[in-house]
Amino acid sequence: MDGAKALALPTKLGQKLTIKRTTSSDLIWESLDMNGKIWFDSTISLFDFSPVQTSDEKISEYLQKLLKNAVRLNSEFLSQWNGFKIETQVEFPLDWGLGSSSTLIYLIAEWAEVNPLLLYFKTEEGSGYDVACAFAQGPITYLNTPDEVSYTEIDFAPSFHHNLYFVHLGNKADTKMGIKNYLKAVKNKSTLIKTITRITEDIQNVKSLSDFSLLLNEHENVIAAHTGFSKAKDVHFSDFWGSVKSLGAWGGDFVLITSDKSPEETKNYFMKKGFDTIVEYKKMVL
Repeated sequence: MDGAKALALPTKLGQKLTIKRTTSSDLIWESLDMNGKIWFDSTISLFDFSPVQTSDEKISEYLQKLLKNAVRLNSEFLSQWNGFKIETQVEFPLDWGLGSSSTLIYLIAEWAEVNPLLLYFKTEEGSGYDVACAFAQGPITYLNTPDEVSYTEIDFAPSFHHNLYFVHLGNKADTKMGIKNYLKAVKNKSTLIKTITRITEDIQNVKSLSDFSLLLNEHENVIAAHTGFSKAKDVHFSDFWGSVKSLGAWGGDFVLITSDKSPEETKNYFMKKGFDTIVEYKKMVL
């Protein structure tokens, strides 16, 4: 958000978009969940992208904003008044928070033949790292400063990956609210940016699980100290033997955890506490 270098890991699961030309003069939109069940549908006017019919006004408003901004970036996009049937399908449970919005932005940018990051910044107020992940082929470092927005694909394949897991906290975080809370709470940004950038650079070169865990702990402590946010470990897993790091909007969706114990013992700990979605690193990360 404020210019610190970030390490981002694209996930194996994403979202796909299918477009078919129709004889209609509207856009017929259907969004499917991972099981193929429709969770949102709308008929959208090509005149101003307002909903003729919709199952969710809030989602329709977001789609209207997204499509209008795509046209602003490419005036030829949807200029021929040809109707289309658009179908999207996510490959993960909707409450996982793996980027249904960011992958949608990327897919629409591809369709409109515009830069996905430009479309993102016209539509959203975040850093854009998740959109960069949508088209990255592997781990990246991401930089968002007043002078530049850039990403670099890197080699990041920790030898201790079998000791890393993603645990779902059971609640879908509101990214927009997370951003607002951060901007309202953060203090002493210049020190924070330098520290987080240094941690990101150190993590790329880490060789052992113990050193990796120390860096995760430092990251959590630094963010908590500069924002006043409670750490996920303190809130949920105070007696856990490994590290726990918030991901995405602080305190929501998934946490990354480290464990030097067996997969069975590790998973049993979280399941006993009522957290039964525990994904191994290699099954999650592209």
